[in-house]
Formats: sequence, C-alpha cells, structure tokens
Amino acid sequence: MKEYRYIFIDLDDTLWDFHTNARISLELMFHDRRLDHYFKDFDEFFRIYAKRNIELWEAYGKGEITQDFLKAERFRYPLSKMGVNDEELAEEIGHQYLDILPTQKVLMPQALEILEYLSARYPLTLISNGFKETQHRKINSSGIADFFSHIVLSEEAGALKPDPKIFHYAMQLNNASADECIMIGDSYAADIQGAINAGIDQVYYPLDGLQKDNQPATYFIRNLSELKQWL
Repeated sequence: MKEYRYIFIDLDDTLWDFHTNARISLELMFHDRRLDHYFKDFDEFFRIYAKRNIELWEAYGKGEITQDFLKAERFRYPLSKMGVNDEELAEEIGHQYLDILPTQKVLMPQALEILEYLSARYPLTLISNGFKETQHRKINSSGIADFFSHIVLSEEAGALKPDPKIFHYAMQLNNASADECIMIGDSYAADIQGAINAGIDQVYYPLDGLQKDNQPATYFIRNLSELKQWL
C-alpha cells in the first residue's frame, strides 16, 4: 500500500454538509423576506434556484462567468421566472443568504471523527473553490479550522479546481511533491479530475455513493470512515 505524507481535502459536501446547510439558510431567508408572495411555497423556489445555481457554478468553474454575476444571477433567475424583475431584491436576498449560510454547522457524517484521525497522522490542507470570506466563516463556525495546516482557497491561489495550479499552490505550501499527496473530494469534475491533472492520487467520495465506469479514481469511498483502511 502506498504511503502518503500530505492529505488534501475539499470542504463543501466532503466535510461541511453544503446541501443541508444551504437548504436551511435558503428557507430562513425565504420566510424572512416573505418570498411566498411570489412563489407557491419554498419547495418551488428551491427547485428553480438549485437547478440554476448548479449551472452557474459549472460556468464559474470553467471561467465563463464572474463571481459577481454568479452571486446576482442565481437569485435574479428564480424571481424572473415568477415575473419579478427586481435586481435590487435579488441582490438583497443574495447578501442575506451569504450572511446566514456560513453560520450553519452541519458536517458530513463522520467528518469530525475522520478529521481528528487524519490530523493526528498527517498535515491536512483544505482546498476549496468557494468564496474566500464565506469559506473562512464556514470553517470557523463549524469548529474545524484547527485541523488544517493550510487552507487554500481559489481566490488566493489564483485558480479554480480542476486547474492544476491550485494543487501546485497547495504542494508549494507544504514543500511536497505530487507523489506524496492525495486529494479527497466529492466532485469528480473539480476534485478528482483536478488531482489527476496535477498528478496527485485521489479519493472519490460522491454524494450519491455511486461510481460510474467513466470516472476512474485511485480510491472510492461511500463514507469517510473508510479512509482509515489505507490512511
């Protein structure tokens, strides 16, 4: 079994339960802003928002849109679908959502346990594409900041996963070579393909627990505790 010296790990939906925390935050914002004036219920709003948000993050990851456009468009779009063309409202609810989101603390199953286990054995580096201020607040509010030797965010590294530059940046911080590192993440396109691009071994942890034939990875897990088998 290959021995590694440095562990790289993603934040959203690998350690921090983004889907649960985002839904809680959106629902709090929805009721506070009385958006039921425009939508039948929260579920209707969430369906429209979530689909468009995924599309926007994919475009952002490819460098096709800016961060500011993503932040505004993901709320402007569901409102426009209801015939509400109010850019000021879209901007206000976007700010409110980003205020609420990083205060949520739900972690993925076994996340705390595996961070305690890994951090006692390896230097851990968190690598995330998320917005700098929001990600730091998530990390601090959920109580996991002290587990990491380094926190690498795309804005600071000047590159987004899967660009190998963000992984090279993390390697430089650790004075590490690619064959000493392994990347753990839930997104095949960003985390796994990015690590492959950088020559780093990978652990694929998909949310749906399924590995497709066209998604090869060094290791595949269905829960974080499986990492103890070889790390």
